[in-house]
Formats: sequence, structure tokens, C-alpha cells
Amino acid sequence: MILTDTHTHLYSSQFQEDRYEMIQRALASGVSRFFIPAIDSSYTQKMYDLEAQFPENVFLMIGLHPTYVKENYLEELAHVESEIAKRKFYAIGEIGIDLFWDKSFLKQQQHAFQYQIQLAKKNNLGINIHCRDAFEETFEVLESEKATDLFGIFHCFTGDLAQAERAISLGLKLGIGGVATFKNGKIDQFLDKIDLKHIVLETDSPYLAPVPHRGKRNESSYTVLVAQKLSEIYNLPIEEIARITTENSKSIFGI
Repeated sequence: MILTDTHTHLYSSQFQEDRYEMIQRALASGVSRFFIPAIDSSYTQKMYDLEAQFPENVFLMIGLHPTYVKENYLEELAHVESEIAKRKFYAIGEIGIDLFWDKSFLKQQQHAFQYQIQLAKKNNLGINIHCRDAFEETFEVLESEKATDLFGIFHCFTGDLAQAERAISLGLKLGIGGVATFKNGKIDQFLDKIDLKHIVLETDSPYLAPVPHRGKRNESSYTVLVAQKLSEIYNLPIEEIARITTENSKSIFGI
């Protein structure tokens, strides 16, 4: 059984004391593919170091996270573009719009999001979308860039069925993680109406740990718990959930 965690911050300082052991736990549980989203330039070297340590399992994205869009965001976008020119990445992400913490940089977030979508298209890469308290703003940018060469993952999807269908219509897979196991998560109530071909698994570790670890540090081995929840929702063996969602991830990341 091969499981794929399509979104995990393995370089996080929360893993500073036991990163190697945590990754070994994930590998032992069947999670052997880790896709690593970028935050900003201050994390780039940490990502490269992680890849060097686990070259068979770790696959990197590059991008500017919306909550890190500040006064210097044009410099950060230049960093993203310069890194793409140097080496291979598997997606542009995580990118998008986040209005939960701060609304003052909305225009800059919109510009950075659109710019990075266009960069993804130019390089034939998928995108990995972060959206928080900003569904309409996010969809507005996505709709403006709708095209056959727009594809990717709507990371940590927490919307309703209509929003799920809207994302899928734009060429996006839904990234499903720990929220699917929450009693008030709501997405478990309609996921069975979404064809499994549109779903990928993720943890977003160290954040959003699934039940029974909710509120604690998340880690990639918990991808299994998300797969178990989808096994219940779709009434399919967990091995089939693993197979289909891993195949779905390959269609986005190319491997």
C-alpha cells in the first residue's frame, strides 16, 4: 500500500527534535511520497536540505504563501521565479488568498496569486492552493485564469459541495486531510457525492491533526487515518483509497 501525503511541512521547527524518527514512522505506515509546499524564501534552504536527506521520498514545490505576502512580496516572487530557472519543482505552492489574519494586503495577495498561476502555466506545473476566509476572492482569480493548462490541488478543502464542484470544474483536485475526521468538519457529509478521482490525501502537518490526535501536532504518518476515514465514507478498502488517491496525485505532480 503506497500512500501519498500531498501537503506536509516536514521542515517545520515543530519537528526539530524528532524529524528523522517522524519521517521513519510515516514510511513504516506506508506513506512514502511527501510533497512539500513552500512558504517564502527563508524556508528554501531547509527544503533543499530535507530533499537531500530523503531524495527518494521528498518532492518540493516552490511559491509564496499568501500570509507571507507583505511589502517585499515582489522580491519574494522574483525569488520563486529564479529558483524555478535553476532546478525542478513539482508544483507552484502553496499560493492563494488568506483573509483570516490580515486583510490589508488583499490586492497584493491577488496579484501574487495570479502571477504565480501564470508562472505555473508557463512551466507546465500544477498549483497548490491555500484559501482561508476567501473562497470568493480565490475563485475570482481562478476563474480569470481558467484554461486547459490550469490544474492542481485545492489544499485543505473545507468548502461545501457547490464549492467543491466549482473547484473541480476548474481542473483542481480536492486536498482532504484531518478536517474530514472532525465532528464539525462538515465535508464528510458530502464527500461521497464527489468521485474519488478528484480526491488526494494530505496532512498539512504539523497542523490540523486528525481525530484522535486533534489539537496535537500532526505528522505524515496520520495520512493513514485520513485514508481510513475515506474508506468509511466511500465504503472501499483502504488499499483502494491509497491506490486511487496516489494515482490522482501523480496526475498533478507528474510522478
